[in-house]
Amino acid sequence: MDLQELRQQPHLSASAISGYMDCGLSYYLGRIIGVSPDFTPAPLVFGSAVHAVLAEFYQALANGKRLSARTLGALFEHYWQQMAEDRNDIQYKPGQDYASLLLEGKELVVTFCHQLPEDTGTIIGIEEPFAFELEGLPMPIIGAYDLVLEDAAGTITIVDHKTSSRAFSNADMDKNLQLTIYQMAARANGFAGREILLRFDALIKTKIPKFEQYYTIRSEWDELKARRKILSVYEGISKGVFMPNEESWKCAGCQYKTACKAWFEGGAYAQKSN
Repeated sequence: MDLQELRQQPHLSASAISGYMDCGLSYYLGRIIGVSPDFTPAPLVFGSAVHAVLAEFYQALANGKRLSARTLGALFEHYWQQMAEDRNDIQYKPGQDYASLLLEGKELVVTFCHQLPEDTGTIIGIEEPFAFELEGLPMPIIGAYDLVLEDAAGTITIVDHKTSSRAFSNADMDKNLQLTIYQMAARANGFAGREILLRFDALIKTKIPKFEQYYTIRSEWDELKARRKILSVYEGISKGVFMPNEESWKCAGCQYKTACKAWFEGGAYAQKSN
């Protein structure tokens, strides 16, 4: 199963579902008609570079080698340079730039290396694509797990890597729709009879970088609620309901402010060229 191939067909994903729920207009502009964004947020590129480093770390670990902190720092520099150097479209927060995020990223992955427990369990999936069907939904839900682990008792742990400026609360973990969808996907793809744990591995960008692991579980009730949300999202999309949400915390840093303003004014906005 290849994620790029899965994306070629009509589908939904955890990010698409959450994106529609955050702001229907942003979903419409970015995912339906393909408006050119005003900029690329630096945290998006930064997170991609960190994910690439952690994927290499776990691939090496699966082959019996634990990469050193120095190696991880060099890997981040490589990926950050590859993804961000000389790009004029990246928008940095005040006080940040290419060099400062290079330093921050290296510090974060070094912290990860020093603070990750030695016993991680058996690695059974890295950047593992998935797809599953949901009754009432005429297209699959697709995605990829960052990491899938199995312990000696057969318990499955699905891990999602996060970079964040703050710690996560129990409420953050218990209400996270992405993790619920990941469990639904796991149950639909061979793990229905297993105990499943869900985990965020968070690299926290505080003054002194931290690495923290947050666990949660999901019940049948949680899955039922997620199913209702997903079907409601699809119904809204299929009926062309794309309401703007100016109260979303994401509004201030939205990539589509120019197109959003044009939409409110009833004007035109530039679409991506094919």
